[in-house]
Amino acid sequence: MATRMAQDEDNKLTREDFDAGPSSFDEVEPNLFLGNLTAATDVEWLKEINMTHILTVDSCPLPRKIQERLPNLIIKYIQITDMPSEDLLTHLEDSYEFINQALESKGRILVHCYFGVSRSVSVVIAYIMKKHRISFLDALKMVKEKRHFVRPNPGFKAQLKLYEEMDFGIDNTNIQFKMYRLQIAADKVRKVKILPQNCIDLIKPDPALTTVRPEPTVYRCKKCRRIVASASNILPHTTHQRPIWRHISSKRMPKQIKDGKEEAEHVNVKKENQMTELCTKIYFVEPLAWMPDIMHNVDGKLKCPKCNTKLGSFSWIAGSQCPCGSKIAPAFYLVPSKVDWSNAVQNVQVTV
Repeated sequence: MATRMAQDEDNKLTREDFDAGPSSFDEVEPNLFLGNLTAATDVEWLKEINMTHILTVDSCPLPRKIQERLPNLIIKYIQITDMPSEDLLTHLEDSYEFINQALESKGRILVHCYFGVSRSVSVVIAYIMKKHRISFLDALKMVKEKRHFVRPNPGFKAQLKLYEEMDFGIDNTNIQFKMYRLQIAADKVRKVKILPQNCIDLIKPDPALTTVRPEPTVYRCKKCRRIVASASNILPHTTHQRPIWRHISSKRMPKQIKDGKEEAEHVNVKKENQMTELCTKIYFVEPLAWMPDIMHNVDGKLKCPKCNTKLGSFSWIAGSQCPCGSKIAPAFYLVPSKVDWSNAVQNVQVTV
């Protein structure tokens, strides 16, 4: 690890909460540096090392004086706090592209947060995972070999494991990713009591109005036969299992000795679930466009948009517990006795 103190008072660029300690930085891979805020504001070091790019992953951007003194420096800013509930996952693709572009252009890049321990570390781990096609644990080990005091918070660890499960990208069909995004939205609803505009894309199109390649398996209101959900809108769960987003596709098993080293084995829970019957006592679904109340209320009833029959309920914050023992939050659910499923879409016009 390299450590240096700013020698010239003119080179110390501060902000109100600046107390990140001495400048610390480590070269994780050739020309890829991981460090703290003090390093990112050390103009003399940035000049000395010929830094071309800085990726800031912090609650505040770098002082404008940095770019004034280094006009050729390319800066990217991701606003995020070091909280487990923060959404880092959806920034990983942009971060990868920024880091990769810097290195491919023969530049040098510093990825930093406040202390260089959690947020920036998580971004660099994700970059290494994708670049080398390796697991979260292997990437974490690689980074620790270069910078010893790395410690992503539990939420970021879970997000990185989900990133690995999605093959180092974003898979909008992944059930855990769907639940992850819903939970992020629920945290925002908890604060402002309505669904923020930047979360509107979570509301899926009304399946009854889908005319291009409609899904063959649908769920209909038992009373009026109006389509209210497609098979892909269902968020499946098994008895007594909490279908929360946090990484459950790989479960830590007892350590075994392999090649003289302790190695943690993992089993794929997806494969286990194939042998476990899915619960059908309640149908948890994604939020759908025919549910207008969900954008302005934290909870309420779900009624058929055609005949007004009560089909279920929703709750952004408290969630709902299935009779089988599983609990999901946030929850949007249909009662099976109120809907029928059909494995063929009939070519009939639906009145909404």
